[in-house]
Amino acid sequence: MKVVVLAGGISTERDVSFSSGSQIYKALKNKGHKAIILDVYLGLEGDTEGIFDWDKDWAAQYSAIKEVNPDISAIKALRPDGDKNFFGPNVMKLCHEADAVFMALHGVGGEDGKVQACFELMGIPYTGTDFTSAAMAMDKAVTKDLFAAWGIRTPKGMVIYKNEDNPEEAKTAAAEGRGIAGKYFAENGTEADITYPCIVKATNGGSSVGVTIANSRDEFDAACDEAFKYDCKAIVEDYIKGREFSVGVIDGKALPVIEIAPKQGFYDYKNKYQAGSTVETCPAELPKDKSEEMQHMAERAFRALRYRSYARMDFMMNESGEIFCLECNTLPGMTPTSLLPQEAAAIGVSFDELCERILQTAVSGS
Repeated sequence: MKVVVLAGGISTERDVSFSSGSQIYKALKNKGHKAIILDVYLGLEGDTEGIFDWDKDWAAQYSAIKEVNPDISAIKALRPDGDKNFFGPNVMKLCHEADAVFMALHGVGGEDGKVQACFELMGIPYTGTDFTSAAMAMDKAVTKDLFAAWGIRTPKGMVIYKNEDNPEEAKTAAAEGRGIAGKYFAENGTEADITYPCIVKATNGGSSVGVTIANSRDEFDAACDEAFKYDCKAIVEDYIKGREFSVGVIDGKALPVIEIAPKQGFYDYKNKYQAGSTVETCPAELPKDKSEEMQHMAERAFRALRYRSYARMDFMMNESGEIFCLECNTLPGMTPTSLLPQEAAAIGVSFDELCERILQTAVSGS
């Protein structure tokens, strides 16, 4: 089968995407597929005749993930026409020529449903969920609303905006008692609703980029400034002290629970992708009823967001044993340190088999 592994892009998770794409590419080659890796944003210049038969290691050019997220402005500078067309040279042409596109994109422009919507219009088969569920899951505010509607426990929180982005709305919010003193206004809360420590995170994004724990008002303001580098709005939610877990779901069925224990700090960008920074235990050492509760919540979140194929849900369990679903990942990482492959391995599914299974769902349309 001819497969384009689509990676890169201009999100803060660009490097993570290439790492996922490299691993997926190798797995597909092991399974006998004619696979190539394409950067969705930079594309490929020149003649592409017979590209799926080229004798080339497409993964050789990609190195390990660095400790900090990439300089996206430098990437954008390589494509002066990037504001007119997100897709780089020959990308759509080669995706049309392929039997399927394996989505290795992460973050904005990959997990938010926009690429998926284009592929739907162009009749291009692709892996992962569809554009509707991708868009809903990418917006953490929408996700929290759906969790509430489905009775899925999630940390209490609110959406905030910068005052200078919409001064008239800020005045209205303040008049209605929704204002937060200083640079921000809230959609569904006030300053009195914030308790410290709290979590501040960009509404759209992943890999914990733009996520900060704030222990005071000064730290809160700094955390908001950081989150607003990546999005026009942010989520403020209660900090849940306890243990962190993740649960992958494939075709609606939960995989074993994995526990994530960073050696220092919380599960941020560095701890996610630097080998040895985090202790991961799968299956997690939990009482049977707690594992089953978490798996049930993951399956319910999968249904609430109208997912298809596969996804991964992140959880916290507080010191009282209460479980909270934090968010959902539309295209879970497939890097050497990623969680979903470890969960699959726990039930005897190899990385190569996992990639093949995901690919087949794209071709079958299930």
